[in-house]
Amino acid sequence: MIAHMDLPVIELAHPMPGFPDDARFALVRLDDDGVLHGFRSLDSQDLQFVVVPPAPFYPDYTLDLDDETATELGIDEDSADDVLVLLVVRAGSSLADTTVNLRAPLVVNPATRRASQVILDDADLPLAAPLVA
Repeated sequence: MIAHMDLPVIELAHPMPGFPDDARFALVRLDDDGVLHGFRSLDSQDLQFVVVPPAPFYPDYTLDLDDETATELGIDEDSADDVLVLLVVRAGSSLADTTVNLRAPLVVNPATRRASQVILDDADLPLAAPLVA
């Protein structure tokens, strides 16, 4: 177990695929602009996902959250606008080779600090979309 250094703890409703023992994370800013973040496990020493909000890269990206997930994360009509959506980045050998997963975003309710990686049922959303066009 890792000390969380007074960072707000985000608890996953379900573990991310491939990481069954990691349920507690912290969101850590990685750049001065506040675009690049680390989604750092508080349960495993060296586990961190790089995540970005979709708006700077995919301004038309929308999320249609199913009722079950919304309930599980404590999201209702009043709090839906406050939900934080993050795309998981897969770093390539260069910026041109770096991709984001548009089909499986992380959805965080800042009020409850509960999150889930949501698998969207939309075949048009790529698992590896270019980070930059």
